[in-house]
Amino acid sequence: MTEIREFRIDIPQADLDDLAGRLARTRFTDDLPGAGDTYGVPLEQVRSLVERWRDGYDWRAAEKRLNGYPQFTTTIDGQSVHFLHVRSPEPDARPLLMTHSWPGSIVDLLEVVGPLSDPRAHGGDPSDAFHLVIPSIPGFAFSGPTTEKGWDRYRIARAWAELMRRLGYHRYGVHGNDAGSLISPEVGRVDPDRVTGVHVTQVFSFPSGDPAEFAGLSEEDLERVRFMQWWHENGGAHDKMQSLAPRTIAHALADSPVGQLAWSAQLLGGLDPDVILTNVSIYWFTNTAGSAARLYFEDRHSASVPEGPTTVPLGLSNFRHDFQSVRRFAERDHANIVSWRYHDEGSHYSSFDATGTLVTDLREFFRQVF
Repeated sequence: MTEIREFRIDIPQADLDDLAGRLARTRFTDDLPGAGDTYGVPLEQVRSLVERWRDGYDWRAAEKRLNGYPQFTTTIDGQSVHFLHVRSPEPDARPLLMTHSWPGSIVDLLEVVGPLSDPRAHGGDPSDAFHLVIPSIPGFAFSGPTTEKGWDRYRIARAWAELMRRLGYHRYGVHGNDAGSLISPEVGRVDPDRVTGVHVTQVFSFPSGDPAEFAGLSEEDLERVRFMQWWHENGGAHDKMQSLAPRTIAHALADSPVGQLAWSAQLLGGLDPDVILTNVSIYWFTNTAGSAARLYFEDRHSASVPEGPTTVPLGLSNFRHDFQSVRRFAERDHANIVSWRYHDEGSHYSSFDATGTLVTDLREFFRQVF
């Protein structure tokens, strides 16, 4: 069961034909004049993406690009795990485990693969090179659906530690975004003797309810707290639905590619249309929208929440148009914060729109802790 198998993406032509037929028969919802995004993803945004998906997008080109990276699968804790394993040409490169988002995939991280694995070829210092391990979260994409309960962030973290052991890495760093920012600190918790540091783009630490926590907060941090409040009251529709009743929405997502597109586009909407369509196509062809949604439910109902803060060195790169983390709250949950940076650029998908800044932060953080 520890075998590592080579993997190649090869979506059957019949699946592409079926998708084309469904897109041709799309029945769009109505919309209100001048409503903008008040009620959710606007009709015209979805219509434009559907037209691109139907008439201009080239899945085979995306598939070819993905197959340009070494891919593998292995079975861990009864679950198939798919991953990229991009070894640096630099023999002394540091191993780095990177975990993607929801509703993203390994596609989230492709823009940073070259600069991180081969800095010499990208104008950087070869001593900053990384060997990259980029898995698909269990239940997502080419890892396939999960087949049993309990795949929360803590179980995934244990699987990631086993994956790195299986690959022969005795010391390694960890990075994550979104779902990856939840999973990555737990990898440090379960494997502290081998994890040198954890870097994330969000720290999801919230007020505890003690009014004393707000005393002396800067105006900038108070604004971040107001954003948290806004998100709790007005945003987070995906989080609420998928943490309470993931199967309900999964019926629609499994049957309608446009439903899947709209559900994902609300968070991916600022990205290049072909990036959005590649992510959505991956979910569609693997039929993993439902099992990916279950991660939220499993986390909400987890019976294995650990006590106490993490202790492995932690670094944050917080980008402008993203969830805003507050260090005072984070220090309650993480006892060894060694780097905390706010940036005036970038979004929830900083690997696309602040690539250079993210790469620089990763290099500098792991120079400090490795």
